[in-house]
Amino acid sequence: MGDLGRRRPRDQPSTTMANLAVELFGIRCAHPVWAAAGPNVLDGAHALRAAQGGASALVMKTISTEAARVPKPCMARVGADALVNCELWSELAAEEYLAKEYALAKSSGVPVIASIGYRPEELAELGPRVEATGCVDAIEFSLHYTGRGHEEVLAAARALRAAVRLPIIAKLSPGMGDLGEVAEALEPYVDAFAAINSVGPVWVVDTERGRPLLGSEDGRGWLSGRPIKPIALRCVREVASRVKVPVIGVGGIVCGQDAIEFLMAGAWVVQVCTAAILRGPQVYGAIAREMAEWMEAHGYTSVEEVRARGRSLVCGMGGVDYAGQAPQVDEERCTRCGLCVTSCCPRALTLKNEGRARIEVDTALCVRCGLCRTVCPHGAIT
Repeated sequence: MGDLGRRRPRDQPSTTMANLAVELFGIRCAHPVWAAAGPNVLDGAHALRAAQGGASALVMKTISTEAARVPKPCMARVGADALVNCELWSELAAEEYLAKEYALAKSSGVPVIASIGYRPEELAELGPRVEATGCVDAIEFSLHYTGRGHEEVLAAARALRAAVRLPIIAKLSPGMGDLGEVAEALEPYVDAFAAINSVGPVWVVDTERGRPLLGSEDGRGWLSGRPIKPIALRCVREVASRVKVPVIGVGGIVCGQDAIEFLMAGAWVVQVCTAAILRGPQVYGAIAREMAEWMEAHGYTSVEEVRARGRSLVCGMGGVDYAGQAPQVDEERCTRCGLCVTSCCPRALTLKNEGRARIEVDTALCVRCGLCRTVCPHGAIT
């Protein structure tokens, strides 16, 4: 986060107690980390494990009027914190969720959000049945398969709004075009937005076996996890700047600092899926604890204060400008690892070993690109 924070001196003890409690459209949560819809919450038993792992709310796996027939294999790990998948909606029938899965999830004691899809007639049919269970606090509907045209999207939102009284969350996909414009059109019918769904289509191959990693037609799938975080952050900021209802950040959240970035982008809460699949359900609580630690270290007392800091950021021309500032190296923090030297394209940084080792900056060669500041793993360069 670098300059975005208000880090206190390292020898100064914390004098704040960060309050992570949040409330949106009547749903109160102890902290802003929710379980996102996916295999991590595929039924009530998995939802209970997510709650035990620290999730403050549970968005159940998406259901539709018919159970999905998912091609197998349907998930593969790519890199440290990413997945590709050809998952669809739930392979369980909607009747199973309505009869027992939502009730089991509700026994966790945290809010439960149903996820349903996709066409207007399906939403109009499922929405009232989900609401009638009395076990659901809100309904999220995914626009992943609804279509890209405004009329298709609006028809889905109108159908669900006319059918239920519960709060509605519209989950946006990055391939829908101008998400700010889409959100403005949808805002009269929904109570919040979730951004974003997985990114794709993508394609990955098993080079040893000479075939795609996924069992879908042509091996196509969708990417989730840490690599999509910058896309998700941009989408959250774009939507949050155009609507008045809450925005929920989804995509690539692995640690507390990731979640803080989403708050600064304009999110009220965040949802986590891929990290919970790869690291286990305890990741929800770990992210919340790391958020609290970051907030206390930087002097923030509430989630709203972090969001307000994000609203004050000005980006682009006329915003932050480091053009006249060469890098400054904090020799106490610097470990002389040389990563900044290796990555400096104009060769403006040199590791000097005469006497006491240090990083030397040639201000004449430096082009003020800012890369060294973000490469340094110890925060030694400003």
